[in-house]
Amino acid sequence: MDYGELAKAFGAFFAIMNPFVNLPMFLALTNGYSVGQQRTLAVKIVIFSALMSAVILLAGQQIISFFGISVDEFRIAGGLVLASIAWSMLHGGSIASHHGNSSEQGQMQDLSSLAFYPITFPMIVGPGTIATLIIYAGHSQGLEGLLSLAAIVGAILALLFFVLFFASQIGKVMSDTLRVITTRLMGMILLAIAVDMVAAGLVKVLPGLANAAA
Repeated sequence: MDYGELAKAFGAFFAIMNPFVNLPMFLALTNGYSVGQQRTLAVKIVIFSALMSAVILLAGQQIISFFGISVDEFRIAGGLVLASIAWSMLHGGSIASHHGNSSEQGQMQDLSSLAFYPITFPMIVGPGTIATLIIYAGHSQGLEGLLSLAAIVGAILALLFFVLFFASQIGKVMSDTLRVITTRLMGMILLAIAVDMVAAGLVKVLPGLANAAA
């Protein structure tokens, strides 16, 4: 992967896994927890997220191949998923695929496996993250490309750990206005990346489009 692709990958993962966007949900779910309990939960979340990302990164291609789906076809579908998420971020709507629907949210406090569901999945490693991992892994060039991709995800997970570990302190200084601005900005970036994914996938799946455009 060249620097341009790496920059796009970082932008996509940061936008969809953005720790600052997920922080308010984390604080809401851990309301009443002690700081120690929040930090224990933060450690588990990052471990689960790293494990899920590693499995998808290494086995994602085999999974979609099993269903007879090409990377470029998955790129189109993944781009549409990202576009849907980005559109919700731009308009301040809730993202059901990443934050759960109203029924699921009503049961969140009763779940014993809070670290995995709903925070790791689907909040952090949800459909958008999974699609992005598979797409970029499919177009990475050998082991070096996969390691570069893993480094990007690792850097974002390190930031996620920092934000969640110090969630109580950061939550006090992060205003609603700043959170809204961050969400809108990340939504615009994610939408641009989604459009690029869909366009690139369509050119590969329907090569006639490229000839017609030329």
